[in-house]
Amino acid sequence: MAEEKTVTKIAAVGDIHVKETDKGKWVEYFKEVSNNADVLIIAGDLTDTGDEQEAQVLAEELKSCTIPVVAVLGNHDYEKGRHKLIRHMLQTENVHVLDGEAVIIGNVGFAGVKGFGGGFNNHMLSMFGEGAMKAFVQEAVDEALHLDRALARLDETPEIKKIAVLHYSPIQATVIGEAEVIFPFLGSSRLSEPLSRRKVEAAFHGHAHQGTLKGETSAGVKVFNVAKPILIREGYKCPYFLFEL
Repeated sequence: MAEEKTVTKIAAVGDIHVKETDKGKWVEYFKEVSNNADVLIIAGDLTDTGDEQEAQVLAEELKSCTIPVVAVLGNHDYEKGRHKLIRHMLQTENVHVLDGEAVIIGNVGFAGVKGFGGGFNNHMLSMFGEGAMKAFVQEAVDEALHLDRALARLDETPEIKKIAVLHYSPIQATVIGEAEVIFPFLGSSRLSEPLSRRKVEAAFHGHAHQGTLKGETSAGVKVFNVAKPILIREGYKCPYFLFEL
């Protein structure tokens, strides 16, 4: 159910990699974000090594955030196979960790998935060859389908604007700056098709720490790589990107 408050300002950051030693480190950060935005997106890699102690630290720090939080998990959060526990520990009435789901806050609908690799455009990996290769490609296909289904749920409320939250990139433009040989592991163009077809306003992701802040799909959907290292490199003293609808 949509809340009464209208969302106009979305703060976004990814790859915060919270460690066990980060107790107290994020309190002022979340307070500042709360003072300047209506909702906060965290685009994956919430923890540094996928450990529940790190998730517990983040859960405590997030109590300083007085605005709704929409997050997805990243590859680091899966490292120890405790991603379901991490998600459970972080979920509250104020913190929404999406995995193929959608949530409506004010006049904005957020759909979130982790995403996966597979490459971009004419260099996407194909469903051919060894079983392991087919499984790799299938993971990207499945994540794209989960994203599409989440966005489809938002179609039931046509008056809202749609935002997509991912960890892996849906386009090549926002991973440029990384070594080209690792592009297939940074995202997949399969994730971009639902963004255009479902008329998403903007998509936010992280993962590619040396990538590029802004890009867009072939259909003109805005895409932002809000990995924390990129925001710091771009000169954001308090590293979050502010997007206004």
